[in-house]
Amino acid sequence: MSTRRTGGSPLPGSRVPPARLPRVHRAWWVAAVSFVALVGAAGFRAAPSVFIDPLHAEFGWSHSTISAAVSVNVLLYGLTSPFSAALMERYGIRRIVSAALLLIAAGSGLTVFMDATWQLVLCWGFLVGLGTGSMALAFAATVSGRWFIARRGLVSGILTAGGAAGQLVFLPLVALLAEGPGWRTASLVVACAALAVVPLVLLVLRDRPEDAGLLPYGAGPDYVTPPPAPPGAARRALRSLRDAARTRVFWLLAGTFAVCGASTNGLVGVHFVPAAHDHGMPVPAAASLLAVIGVFDLVGTVASGWFTDRFDARRLLAVYYALRGLSLLFLPMLFAQSVRPSMLFFIVFYGLDWVATVPPTIALCRRHFGDDGPIVFGWVLASHQVGASVVAYLTGLVRDTFGSYDVAWTASGALCGTAALMALVIRARPTGGEVVNAGAAGGAGAEGETVKGA
Repeated sequence: MSTRRTGGSPLPGSRVPPARLPRVHRAWWVAAVSFVALVGAAGFRAAPSVFIDPLHAEFGWSHSTISAAVSVNVLLYGLTSPFSAALMERYGIRRIVSAALLLIAAGSGLTVFMDATWQLVLCWGFLVGLGTGSMALAFAATVSGRWFIARRGLVSGILTAGGAAGQLVFLPLVALLAEGPGWRTASLVVACAALAVVPLVLLVLRDRPEDAGLLPYGAGPDYVTPPPAPPGAARRALRSLRDAARTRVFWLLAGTFAVCGASTNGLVGVHFVPAAHDHGMPVPAAASLLAVIGVFDLVGTVASGWFTDRFDARRLLAVYYALRGLSLLFLPMLFAQSVRPSMLFFIVFYGLDWVATVPPTIALCRRHFGDDGPIVFGWVLASHQVGASVVAYLTGLVRDTFGSYDVAWTASGALCGTAALMALVIRARPTGGEVVNAGAAGGAGAEGETVKGA
């Protein structure tokens, strides 16, 4: 009896016969295009930090008002993620990612017509927030989980670094355009960049390796095609949250990742440039420093993926949060009118740690929640963005109240110390009915998937 459908796709639960493999496994091409798509999505998310001062100058909007629009963006980015992971399972990666890029382009392009704060919230907050959230880090978890058996941690790190690369590519350009032709020109450039990625997504991305007659990279001859996701993507996302919320590890991961978002996207990502400008540093110079953070984040996140394949993810998280908190405590003393060696040291040190937390967090989600790991990670990412959203707004409020950002830097450093302690409390191995998928986490000596206490 045939194990394939008439259209050529394998039946659920069937074994895919090994095809003649190309020199470079298609999984790496899929990862490359996914990386480029994440770069495109990151472009507009990097823009608000250099738009705060131009918008304040043109419209007279306060820092807290502009930060509120950014916080809506950051919040929706997180809340959309778990549903997008489930939608990718149900409707496919290509459709969801293409639609997300179109939303980002629409949101960034429509900003050129705005003249009221509600329009700022609509474009920056809702449209771009929904678009970026639909292809957030859960997208990286989905691609690495479907296309890779070996090197999952490394690929997770590379795809996560796509956001940093987007910041690297766009931020200095956006800052120069905002200072020169104006922030409207910068918005249109980002919109065009997002649109340019759509054809690549449609041409190269496939939902699963079986669609191309391949096994996932690193799969053995006994690999079995997983069954398709059942109908009801939203129900599955909510059910995954309900089941995960019954475990302590979920709340520890959500709490640490909330601190991660607060101390990166919400604080430094949004307010570093205006904070440096407060000390007399030109906006393009400050934006270039933030872009350099992206360079070293690229290195740090890929390295973190490599470490995650080899070391205890809990201890990695504790080290990352402790070092980040230490660097933030010193930051208020480093701002100056020009770029000094001490600031460059902070940029390198902090950049290596920017989102190095993502690969070990993805690994822990897979280890403790099995096949639902990418969706659970989407909910953990939601907590990341809730933390970022709250801190993005509160930091703007701190600036309006105290005239400086010093209190925000110090408070975030203390939060990172707390997150380091929380990471160490996470159980090394799941217990009490939690699903274990150690092999999916990419760890050495994986035991395979088991269910305890079922």
